[in-house]
Amino acid sequence: MSAGARTIRSRGAALAAALAAVILLGGCSGDRMSDLHHWVRRVEARPGGRISPLPKVKLYRKFIYSAFDRRDPFSPSRLGGAAAVKVGGNSRLRPDAKRPRAPLEAFPLDALRMVGTLDKGGHIWALVRAPDGTIYPVRDGDHMGRNYGKVVKIAEGRLNLVEIVPDGMGGWMKHPASLALK
Repeated sequence: MSAGARTIRSRGAALAAALAAVILLGGCSGDRMSDLHHWVRRVEARPGGRISPLPKVKLYRKFIYSAFDRRDPFSPSRLGGAAAVKVGGNSRLRPDAKRPRAPLEAFPLDALRMVGTLDKGGHIWALVRAPDGTIYPVRDGDHMGRNYGKVVKIAEGRLNLVEIVPDGMGGWMKHPASLALK
């Protein structure tokens, strides 16, 4: 096909498309929306309804905080609880890193369970079950838990220890803890 024939053919296609567009748009020019306009005029002619009044706005009562001069319950000195002993960051209290670790120091304290006591030679021993099922005998002065806990007293049904935990300000503090017989 020659270039001239292609030009005539493309002009004819463009003319046909333009004619189709004029015919289609001409069909939209009729007044087919007269019933819609009539309905809108009828609705607008109706009297308006009554709108209920707005509800009364309650006045805001201002609250005045009067306990600003009391102790702050979130201050770092209170985070350890009432029984915690606060020790400053420049204190000599710190865990002994050179001490050989006891087997029960591999477990967090809340994973250990006291399962009994044993009186041997006038000394009371606590029996503590580790998460792996092994039962360890524990006496005063032994260490357990990941927070450098040291057993300070074994009583019937209870084992008391003191942990050395970070105080959040670069130092360490003593924190009492216990295991009860289960």
